[in-house]
Amino acid sequence: MMHDAIIVGGSFAGLSAAMYLARARRNVCIVDAGAPRNRFAEHSHGFFGHDGIAPGAMLDNGRSQVAAYPTVSFVSGKVDAAQSATDGAGFAVTLDNGERLTARTLVLAFGISDELPVIEGLSPRWGRTVLHCPYCHGFEFSGQRLGVLYASPLSVHQAMLIAEWGPTTLYLNGHALDEVARQQLAARNVAVVEVPVRRLRGEGTGLEAIELEDGSLSAVDALYIGARTHLNSPIADQLGCAMEEGMVGPFIKTDEWKQTSVPGVWAAGDIARPMHSVTWASADGVTAGVAVHRSLVFPA
Repeated sequence: MMHDAIIVGGSFAGLSAAMYLARARRNVCIVDAGAPRNRFAEHSHGFFGHDGIAPGAMLDNGRSQVAAYPTVSFVSGKVDAAQSATDGAGFAVTLDNGERLTARTLVLAFGISDELPVIEGLSPRWGRTVLHCPYCHGFEFSGQRLGVLYASPLSVHQAMLIAEWGPTTLYLNGHALDEVARQQLAARNVAVVEVPVRRLRGEGTGLEAIELEDGSLSAVDALYIGARTHLNSPIADQLGCAMEEGMVGPFIKTDEWKQTSVPGVWAAGDIARPMHSVTWASADGVTAGVAVHRSLVFPA
């Protein structure tokens, strides 16, 4: 069947877009691979009315509410390819099981992934005591021993910001700093450790210390990293969507209504903005959902 919209991704952005389209009584198919970016976090913070709730519980509740609308269907899987329909009317997507779906419009909301450095003990603590956003997790570690692992020149800015939440150390991990950066860090009372990092130490997912290459230990309770990110799917490139380079990775260029450079294709959430949060993702989804509906009512 020809759907009014296929939404690629069923997390906060995709579900928010689907909700608005469903309430407009449009036929919506949500294709979701079931791997949201924040699945590693025990709790989500900063989303109004849902502060401190587990991300999985929030998504389960959202899916059940969206699924209650009779014009919504869910497909579990991954979209491997997307293209304009051969007759020029809408789009076709191909799933990883070979199934083919068609729709008049597309909403891309497939999310991004973080490229974590290969350091022993880092990956198992991601989302618990190894973090990326102080607004999402900083309050819970207020006043404790905080660290920032150098990932790019942006890490200097990150360390200066993290110092707002507690005593902070920047671990250069083999990178160099110029004198201007050192002065900026000193002005914020950020300590600098030059020796490369060997491993993270602590009980379970807790963090107690960073072991350095010289064998010494540096006490720390939470470690922040501005990891580079990548898009979870190549379909934006396949469709010809224009891209931009953000602070930590590429994102899809959109207008104020979240429409991409390709007519009939919208993008929402982390893939369509340089800064990320659950609140922004949901708001982007609402914007895209409204815009898609209006394009169906008032075609160009």
